[in-house]
Amino acid sequence: MAAAAHTMEDLIRRMTPVAAPPEQQAQVAALSKALESMTLQPRKRGPKCQLIGPKGESIPIPESIFYVLERVAEVMARGDSITVVPVGREVTTQQAADLLNVSRQYLVRLLDEGRIPFRKTGKHRRLRIEDVLSFKQTRDKDRRAGLRELSRMSEEFGGYDSERK
Repeated sequence: MAAAAHTMEDLIRRMTPVAAPPEQQAQVAALSKALESMTLQPRKRGPKCQLIGPKGESIPIPESIFYVLERVAEVMARGDSITVVPVGREVTTQQAADLLNVSRQYLVRLLDEGRIPFRKTGKHRRLRIEDVLSFKQTRDKDRRAGLRELSRMSEEFGGYDSERK
């Protein structure tokens, strides 16, 4: 287990998307449900939580960290991967490609076309995480609009009716 935890830590530090292993999926779902129920309870202020360490030591968790953990558990409980990326950080082309779920070669083509800003350090390209996430947000918005348009056109031309026969 120590080797697996070490590998998971390495993945997180390299900003590689991480999903809960199948054997941990039920625990993640239970944690997500518990954290969500804590956020729904009426309170004057946010939840006061503590982290209990392996030797029983208690460490208070700030409210901001609690809500980040709640969101991480929610995403992972759905079976999705998650990446924690410090804002203001520069990433490599491989890290950016991983965040966008595209090949590195395709990402380089996007850079060469000027669709995502970057800077060069020697022969290497570096991208600001904000620029990568902005591109992703725009791309996802455009994709959703395209899907809505395709659905509208299919309905308009009776495309769904022919499937029912």
